[in-house]
Order: sequence, then structure tokens, then C-alpha cells
Amino acid sequence: METYYAVIFTSQRTEKDEAGYAKMAEAMDSLAQKQPGFIRVEGVRDAEGMGITVSYWETLEAIQAWKANAKHLVAQQFGKENWYTHYQVEICQVMKEYSFTK
Repeated sequence: METYYAVIFTSQRTEKDEAGYAKMAEAMDSLAQKQPGFIRVEGVRDAEGMGITVSYWETLEAIQAWKANAKHLVAQQFGKENWYTHYQVEICQVMKEYSFTK
């Protein structure tokens, strides 16, 4: 695969568990997968609410289009107001990949 990009979203959830969080996260995953340039997404969250989600994209333009998506903008605002005490976004160029499977 040619060079592509990773968006690393690290977040700390609030202590309150808003009922709509899981539904919104599922909707955003589904919506992202339909976006031009989307490759895949992976994520984990621990019992204390610290999580990391990495989405992979073909181009920086695809990442920008996803960030500006109207439904994603609503989810971002809900996250700031209700679901996260902190988050950080890093965008990286993936220059090489390899894997091992047993």
C-alpha cells in the first residue's frame, strides 16, 4: 500500500455514562466507513474511560472532509459538552507497515 494517514484520537471520558454515547459512536463509525478515502478504524477504551481510536485515510483531504462532515460536527460538539474531559488528535503519515500473525 502506498503512503496513507492515521488520525489518532486519544480521549478521557467523563465519569457520567451518557446513554447516547454508544449510539453516537456506532453512528460515527458507520458514517466514517462511507466517506471517500476511509480505510479502516480501530479503537479501545479502558475501565477508567481512557480510550484511543485510530482511523486510517488515503489522503489529508479525506481527513479534512471527515472533520467537516455536518453529522460529525454535531458529534464533536456533543463530545465536548458531555462525553469527554479531554481529548487530543494527532495526524500522522504512515510510511511503512508490516505485521505478524500466528
